[in-house]
Amino acid sequence: MADSSFSLKSIAVPAYGPALLFGFANGAILPVIALSARDLGATPALAGLIIALIGLGSLLANIPAALITSRIGERRALLCASAITIVAVLLCIFAGHVLLLALATLLIGISTSVFFLARQTYMIEAVPFYMRARALSVLGGVNRIGMFAGPFAGAAVMHFVGLSGAYWVGVVALLASWVLTYFMPDLKVKPTTQNVSSAQPRMMRIAREHASVFMSLGLAVLLISAMRSARQIVIPLWADYIGLSPTATSIVFGLSSAVDMLMFYPAGKIMDEWGRLWVALPCTLIMGISFVIMPFTMTVFSFIVVAMLMGLGNGFGSGINMTLGADASPDHGRTEFLGLWRLISDVGTSAGPFLLSGMTALVSLGAGIMLTGGFGFISAAIFWRFLPRPRKMKVRGK
Repeated sequence: MADSSFSLKSIAVPAYGPALLFGFANGAILPVIALSARDLGATPALAGLIIALIGLGSLLANIPAALITSRIGERRALLCASAITIVAVLLCIFAGHVLLLALATLLIGISTSVFFLARQTYMIEAVPFYMRARALSVLGGVNRIGMFAGPFAGAAVMHFVGLSGAYWVGVVALLASWVLTYFMPDLKVKPTTQNVSSAQPRMMRIAREHASVFMSLGLAVLLISAMRSARQIVIPLWADYIGLSPTATSIVFGLSSAVDMLMFYPAGKIMDEWGRLWVALPCTLIMGISFVIMPFTMTVFSFIVVAMLMGLGNGFGSGINMTLGADASPDHGRTEFLGLWRLISDVGTSAGPFLLSGMTALVSLGAGIMLTGGFGFISAAIFWRFLPRPRKMKVRGK
């Protein structure tokens, strides 16, 4: 697609509405899953394990999600993902045993992987290359907005009906996402790999043909994902270390997230107009620096400043993983490539907290945070070496 008159507004509702609602639903239900597990008799350790099943489900589902999306198409995959998540959330409400709750959380992780892989593939085909980064950054941004707003809606309803209220908020949002996807007309996109099933590249072939990309840019994406997931526990852990109350910690985390959300559209615009490198470098360097200096914050003010700096770096990279995956993906076998790309990203997301915990156990919390910041500098070096400069932004096959 190369229509110079294309506007994101023309696809805003069908493209971003379901993603916003899906993120809103996840934001409502994720904070209360551990509480449900405790109500069903789970120990704190088991409750944490049940939460981890969401990430595990997403990790395990990336390659099957690519194959499913390639076979049935993006729109049907989105509908199936929303439907499965609705069933999983209802199972959370009516689960009478902790094992049923564990199954439900695993299903949420699986369906989330299918949903966002299908949404990303859809956007790549529907949006012209010169607006791709903005489109994918906004996709990441609306999901963050939903995740940010969902807990507040869940808390409001829980005030009146108890713990199940958060889940019912999720069910309503997911139903709205399903209906929006079902009734909105298909975006006019060119035929993709799903229409050429007889020539479908095998997953291993895609992995071999693009091994150099996966081992270079893919490694950088893995490290960014590890930093991003570690960030979610670095802020509360360091807040506790310097003696902040839980309420103050939540406020600081909210401020960091607010700065994060403000950056998604500017980041996409810079990527489209100046090149991917000029977002990838600030994202990785700012996050790396903020991790390294976090252990030196011993006052509330300095902690807030660094937490917001961390949010700025994370927000600067909004959509960077999806955009780089889209740029590197081949026209034939795109969905399979993106499945492998998401697998790499999810490995980083899953590994980040474990790496931080391991380094903290071996050395100290401050040292663990600083060493995690090193991932940012390694990623920046990889991007500097392998990402094209703006004048070389023409991408193969585009």
